[in-house]
Amino acid sequence: MSIHTKTEGKTPLLESMPAMQSDGAGGCPMREVLDIVGDSWSLLTLINLQSGPRRFNVLRRMIEGISQRMLTVTLRSLERDGLVSRTVKPTSPPEVTYALTDIGHSIAVPVGALGEWAAANRDHLRAARKAFDEARADLVVNS
Repeated sequence: MSIHTKTEGKTPLLESMPAMQSDGAGGCPMREVLDIVGDSWSLLTLINLQSGPRRFNVLRRMIEGISQRMLTVTLRSLERDGLVSRTVKPTSPPEVTYALTDIGHSIAVPVGALGEWAAANRDHLRAARKAFDEARADLVVNS
């Protein structure tokens, strides 16, 4: 795989990567994957399932702010995409557990890299946002 880089040679030029190339039907691998895991509930669900299978209510308590309906929708979507498996034990009432599939576990590496970037750059992002907001506030006051 050939990756074009900026002149410094450190940062890959993302648009030239195969993940960003159109598949001929108007889509690309990156867009398709981001549509699946690009929302916070999907990522938080995957993160909380990484250490092992969880029952629905346990998972719901682990993911602060998620509603029962949103967790149901998220789990169903992740199951449909093959990232999560659902196991029903025939007890009364039925015991349902959710777990990551092998491909669900494999997403930990890129998500972990994004997490490292987030931890390293969060303060910069907050400072930039604050400076932007203050500059906009000054423009409104002086208008």
